[in-house]
Amino acid sequence: MSMAPRTDPQSPAPHVADSHDLIRVHGARENNLKDVNIEIPKRRLTVFTGVSGSGKSSLVFDTIAAESQRLINETYSAFVQGFMPTLARPEVDVLDGLTTVITVDQQRLGADPRSTVGTATDANAMLRILFSRLGKPHIGSPKAFSFNVASISGAGAVTMERGGQTVKERRSFTITGGMCPRCEGRGSVSDLDLTQLYDDSKSLSEGAITVPGYTGGGWNSRLYSESGFFDPDKPIRKFTKKELHDFLHREPTRMKIAGINMTYEGLIPRIQRSMLAKEREGMQPHIREFVDRAVTFTTCPECDGTRLNEGARSSKIKRISIADACAMQISDLAEWVRGLDEPSVAPLLTALQQTLDSFVEIGLGYLSLDRPAGTLSGGEAQRVKMIRHLGSSLTDVTYVFDEPTIGLHPHDIQRMNDLLLRLRDKGNTVLVVEHKPETIAIADHVVDLGPGAGTAGGTVCFEGTVEGLRTGGTITGRHFDDRAAVKKTVRKPTGTLEIRGARTHNLQGVDVDIPLGVLAVVTGVAGSGKSSLVHGSIPAGEGVVSVDQAAIRGSRRSNPATYTGLLDPIRKAFAKVNGVKPALFSANSEGACPTCNGAGVIYTDLAMMAGVATTCEECEGKRFQASVLDYHLGGRDISEVLAMSVTEAEEFFGAGEAATPAAHRILTRLADVGLGYLTLGQPLTTLSGGERQRLKLATHMAEKGGVYVLDEPTAGLHLADVEQLLGLLDRLVDAGKSVIVVEHHQAVMAHADWIIDLGPGAGHDGGRLVFEGTPADLVASRSTLTGKHLATYVGS
Repeated sequence: MSMAPRTDPQSPAPHVADSHDLIRVHGARENNLKDVNIEIPKRRLTVFTGVSGSGKSSLVFDTIAAESQRLINETYSAFVQGFMPTLARPEVDVLDGLTTVITVDQQRLGADPRSTVGTATDANAMLRILFSRLGKPHIGSPKAFSFNVASISGAGAVTMERGGQTVKERRSFTITGGMCPRCEGRGSVSDLDLTQLYDDSKSLSEGAITVPGYTGGGWNSRLYSESGFFDPDKPIRKFTKKELHDFLHREPTRMKIAGINMTYEGLIPRIQRSMLAKEREGMQPHIREFVDRAVTFTTCPECDGTRLNEGARSSKIKRISIADACAMQISDLAEWVRGLDEPSVAPLLTALQQTLDSFVEIGLGYLSLDRPAGTLSGGEAQRVKMIRHLGSSLTDVTYVFDEPTIGLHPHDIQRMNDLLLRLRDKGNTVLVVEHKPETIAIADHVVDLGPGAGTAGGTVCFEGTVEGLRTGGTITGRHFDDRAAVKKTVRKPTGTLEIRGARTHNLQGVDVDIPLGVLAVVTGVAGSGKSSLVHGSIPAGEGVVSVDQAAIRGSRRSNPATYTGLLDPIRKAFAKVNGVKPALFSANSEGACPTCNGAGVIYTDLAMMAGVATTCEECEGKRFQASVLDYHLGGRDISEVLAMSVTEAEEFFGAGEAATPAAHRILTRLADVGLGYLTLGQPLTTLSGGERQRLKLATHMAEKGGVYVLDEPTAGLHLADVEQLLGLLDRLVDAGKSVIVVEHHQAVMAHADWIIDLGPGAGHDGGRLVFEGTPADLVASRSTLTGKHLATYVGS
């Protein structure tokens, strides 16, 4: 079949469908955004910069990503939407040219003890199928290898209608699961230390029970001493076996004590139900202290921490059980899977191989599949979420990343940059919220928000190329090429903290002396063992204040004033001046507006459609009863005080009629960490990641301690804010404190008095001490990856 030659040498006019190459945002007003108008090029890498709290996440996540998700949800039926989260339309006039958004944020993976790296990435599911097909001996379906499925069996009569008659049949069923029966698939068992519950040399009348709330003759202690099951004047060590069982383990029994109906049960189940069933973070401090003292967690002796029963551990492929496979470092597991040649499961092996190779490619080859998901750092969790997108065939998708370089060594940032560019080169739009200059440098398009944070931010200060940003005169542009110089002189230590034979996780018997009285920085590639060394060998306790990366908890009712404890002295000051109860000045207690219950807004649930929040007409959003607002302190009512910024409140409570030293101390700490622009009553849910991290740091600074252990305090901080953080660390050291920082940021390394570098690699290739000394010595020797990158950074 011959084809006619083309006669028209000119290319045809572009198709109208190809003209939609921009995402247009007009009039964005979400959170602190001030009518932002912006055009973002599609199929390019756009980086959003600006100081922490300038509105980057509000624009990218709360406007663009939220609207895309909402529009996709609307394509489902009303029935399906009823099971999905309801999303309100963002505060924006026009959003045009949106594509499907895939969000990869910093939200931690669930801290459920049953969740592991393997279950979070589907790698475990594929391994279970593999072992159910190839494992010898064959023990059952994939469920037989799952530590979340218990083995159960049952039998009984089943009644059914058949042919107009009622027929009874005997049926039996069996489910073979892989759960260890002793620890129920958790890998560890908890035990109560009885010596912390009671003093067995005393009788109940003498106050033998030492559990908080069970002392001093209250109802809890009377329940045991007046139960009649044992003599209250007899020392516990002289109890008979039956008496001890009744005291510690008796099932719930109804009885009357002093004419009041009560339920008696053994001390152990009562404590487990009333104290141990609660989340540790929600406990009162004295209860938490008791639980930490009384409860011991040990590796399950039956499954040796593998979570699996004997049957699941007995089935093997090439002498490797599923427990062995999950305990392997992922880079080693990938090699083992590559060596399996079994045509009958070829598609499964290919998919599993791709997943494991993605772990290695993204720099997480040092993890193991049995690692609990809750122990991953924010950066690791974000990269685990990226894994499912790396091999995706989807194109023309918008990927949104929230600081993907958090927790990454400069060596690993280059690898992350390559992945972002690869996603873009497949024809996708990549939007990245980022502070690191190494990642900003690879952008095709930069959007700089600011100029300040909070109410001083929310406007677009610059839009264009990286070169344009450098000369644009914005805060980011001015600090873009900032390089901290290595210290000429370092402080002399006042003592040392000896660590000997550290073997937590991948540490290989590390011996190191951490100098005290100086700024010591622990560095190394991600997975080299930094957190294991610092948190595993320096337990938070007497004299040690530890600020880790755990997310701060808080609902929309929580705000900086409640989280930091600032509201307590403020309420007391109001109560004292006005001669009323402090509870009146709490929007969660007696002073709350009865119409909105102190929320300030009324939420109307509209089932599958987005709920509507309207400002409460009764209190006009002030959250308090009208009568409470008649009480004043220094000429301001409580709602006006909560509307103040930290800087304004610091001045207000610092002198004059409203002078409150306790409140002023907390406000000074908030200003010290760079949160002077936050309002006291701003809901915690509206704070950015960097703001939450600094709020946590300000709270911990109140604790009395000589040693501060900080885990990546620069997370979420703008280049300009890092300078302020270094000043704060210097002030802590100059005040006689010892500061130990786990950090990747080169400015912090250069500013250190002493550097401890772990490596040389990650996982079993790390865990060794590769350098200790001053930053100048590290730069001069260039003997480690950190040394080479730091030398490049300081330009030597």
